[in-house]
Amino acid sequence: MKGIGVSMLAAMLLATFAQTAAAEVKVGFVNSDRVMKEATPAKKAQQKLEKEFEKRDQDLQRIAKQLQGMQEALEKNSMTMGEGERRTKEREFNDLNREFQRKQREFREDLNQRRNEELAGVLERANKTIKQIAEADKYDIIFQEAVYASPRIDITDKVIKALSEAK
Repeated sequence: MKGIGVSMLAAMLLATFAQTAAAEVKVGFVNSDRVMKEATPAKKAQQKLEKEFEKRDQDLQRIAKQLQGMQEALEKNSMTMGEGERRTKEREFNDLNREFQRKQREFREDLNQRRNEELAGVLERANKTIKQIAEADKYDIIFQEAVYASPRIDITDKVIKALSEAK
C-alpha cells in the first residue's frame, strides 16, 4: 500500500510538471550589437561624434604627415648635415612626436568617453523600447545575450524599426 501511495504522488507531481512545462512561455531575443549599429538613434549618435571630433582628427593627421616628412628628410639628409644641425632636427622630431602621441592619447580618451555617453543614451532608449514591445506583445522574457537564438524568436528588426520611428 505504501508503494502505491508513493507512485500516485510521483504520478501527480509528473502531471503537474507536465502542465507547467506545456504552458506557453513567450521568449524573445534582441541582438544588442545590431541595434547599436543599425538603429537611427545610434547612427545619429555616431554622426554627431564624427562631426564633434573631425577637427581634432584632421589636426592629428596633419601632424602625422609632418612627422613623416621630418623623418624622411632626416634619413635622406643626415649624412650631409652637420652634427649640430642633425641633433637639432632630431630633437625637433622627437618633441613633435611626443606632442603627437600625447594629443593622440587625449583624442582617444575623449572620443571613448563621449562615445560611451552617447551610446548610454541610445541603450536606455533601446531598453525602454524593448520593454514596451515585451508588454504590448506579452513576452515573458526577452534575452539580449545568447550563444544561439533561433530566428523565430529574434525581435531585433522590430526593435530597430520601433527605435527608428520614435521621436
